[in-house]
Amino acid sequence: MAGSQESLTPDPRFIGKKKGPGAYRKPHKRMYHFHNFARAYRSWLVPYVKSRIFSREFRPVLSFLYTDLNCNIDCHYCYTNNKVPGMTRQVAEDSVDWLRSTGCRVLAYMGGEPLLRKRFIVDLTHYAVQRGFFVYLPTNGILLDQDFIDEIGEAGVSTINLAVDAIDRRDGLPKYFERIKPQFEYLVQQEHQYGYITFLNINITESNAEDVRRLTEIAHEYGIATDYHINEPPLIRYDTFKHEEDGGWIMEEQYQVVDGVIDWLIQKNLEGYTMVNSLEHLKNMKKFIRHQLPSWPCQAGQMTMIIRLDGSFAPCFELYGDEEDWGNIYDGPKFDSIRLTERKLTCSPHCLSTCNFQGYHYTRSSLYSLQWVAKHAYAHFMGVS
Repeated sequence: MAGSQESLTPDPRFIGKKKGPGAYRKPHKRMYHFHNFARAYRSWLVPYVKSRIFSREFRPVLSFLYTDLNCNIDCHYCYTNNKVPGMTRQVAEDSVDWLRSTGCRVLAYMGGEPLLRKRFIVDLTHYAVQRGFFVYLPTNGILLDQDFIDEIGEAGVSTINLAVDAIDRRDGLPKYFERIKPQFEYLVQQEHQYGYITFLNINITESNAEDVRRLTEIAHEYGIATDYHINEPPLIRYDTFKHEEDGGWIMEEQYQVVDGVIDWLIQKNLEGYTMVNSLEHLKNMKKFIRHQLPSWPCQAGQMTMIIRLDGSFAPCFELYGDEEDWGNIYDGPKFDSIRLTERKLTCSPHCLSTCNFQGYHYTRSSLYSLQWVAKHAYAHFMGVS
C-alpha cells in the first residue's frame, strides 16, 4: 500500500561508469519491430475494426485503470487525492475480466503513482498479459530499480511511459530528468530483452519551454518517442487540490514563448522525430491556451473510458470526480450517447486530452489507423502524422 514508504535512494547498481546515449540506443533489430507491430495490430487495430463492425455494442479500444490516487511527489498541476486506499486485487482482476468480455485489449494504468505498490503492478500486469492485453505503465520513475524493471519486463508490459517535465529541479515540477537518469538508461537498455517500448511523457507548462526542447533532444538521442500534453486546469473543482493559484497554467504573457516551443515541436515532427502526438494535436495547442478551441469529436465513453478505484466508470480522467452514474464493472456501462454528447459540447473546448484527441485523429481513415499501429514499431511509418 501507499502508506508503506519505499526508499527513494537510488539503486546502487545504477551508480557506475557513465556512458553516452549511443551505448543505450537500440539497434534496429527486425524481430523487435515485428514483435511490437504485431502486438499493436492485435491489441489496437483488430479491436478497433471490431468496434466499427459491431457499432451498436459498447466496445472500448482503450481503458484507463486507476490503481492508486496516492503519489510520492507533489506536481503543482496535479489534483489527485493523496489520502485514499488503492484499488484492491479483486477489483483489478474483475476489471480486466470485464474489459476482456467487451473486446478491449489495451489497459493503461493511472494514478497517482502506480509504483507505490510494485508487487501489485507486477502481478496485475502478468494477469492482464496472460489474457491478451497490451499493458501501458506510466510512472514518474523515482521508484524504479533494476529488479522492478526486469520483473515488469518478464511480466510482459508493452509500454513504459516515463513522466518528466524538466532537466533539473524546478519549483512545482519535481519530475526532472537528472533525478531519474540512471533508471531511464537501464530502462532503455533492457527494451530489446523484454520487447517493451519506452517513451517520455512531457507536460508543457508556463515555465518549462527550454526543458521541453532539451528533453525532446534527449529522447531522440536515445532512440525513443515523446508524448506532449499542454498544461490544463481541472474541469471539475476538487477540494483536495492544493495549487489552484500556482499550477503552472499558461497565461497570456507566456503565449509567445509557448507558441515558439510548439512550432519547434512541429518542425521536429516533420523532421522525423518520433512523437505520439499528431501534427493536428500540436497545432491545436495554440488554440487551446487562448481558449479558442472549438468543440471536437471526443471519443471518451465510446472508444476510451476509465475505471475508478472502486470499479465504477467515468468517460475520461478529466471527469474522474464526476458524480453522474456511468456504470461499473459489475452492472455494466451507462454511457448514454445523448448524455455524452451534451457533456462534450461544454467540456471539449476546455480539454485537449492527448489520448482522446489521438483517438479521434487516428480513426478518421484506415491509413491513419494503420499508421498508429506502426508507430509502436517504426518511426513515422507512412510519413509524418
